[in-house]
Amino acid sequence: MAKTLTTKEMKKFDKFTIEKIGIPSIVLMERASLAIRDIVLKRHYDLSNVVVVAGYGNNGGDGLAVARLLKIERANVTIINVGNSKHESSERATQRKICNYYKIPTTDDLSELNDATLIVDAIFGVGIDRPVAGEYLEAIQAINQTTATTVAVDVPSGLNSDTGTPLNEAVRADLTVAIAFNKLGFGTNPGKEHVGEVVVADDMGVYYF
Repeated sequence: MAKTLTTKEMKKFDKFTIEKIGIPSIVLMERASLAIRDIVLKRHYDLSNVVVVAGYGNNGGDGLAVARLLKIERANVTIINVGNSKHESSERATQRKICNYYKIPTTDDLSELNDATLIVDAIFGVGIDRPVAGEYLEAIQAINQTTATTVAVDVPSGLNSDTGTPLNEAVRADLTVAIAFNKLGFGTNPGKEHVGEVVVADDMGVYYF
């Protein structure tokens, strides 16, 4: 059974794996994204119009990598960018460059969600500690208003992963792929209402001590 961690513990083990063991974060990102791709493909979701909604942190980087991997599997993929590009993480920038090579269309137009058959939520990961507002709130509301199947990367965006409480509003996912470890808030109410089915990708190479 997958180990359940708090956000503080998850960050500690991530840091230990990257800085002490020496596995680069971009390698962990690639492994996480491959796991998400495999889970999506095994469920035979409709990939005729996949929309990846990506923030500019590493959760967004995971989403971009998933977009590219699904594109290689002949899915029709579009990326919606949400947030301030000036805050883009280095890993996310690397994934953006690769997506550009594969000519995956990108936009900031949320209307692209209207015809989506599958949405990949990659706006926020663990550790969000403030109420969702502005364009982030608009993106989460737009996702929740669609009828598309929604897969959350690690945690539904806007959900406190420790308490399971929405920080103003959170994505209501059909499936959440928890990266490396299960999250404490996924078993709480109202956390259960947001995560949907939870699958733990627990072979990521993140180590605890």
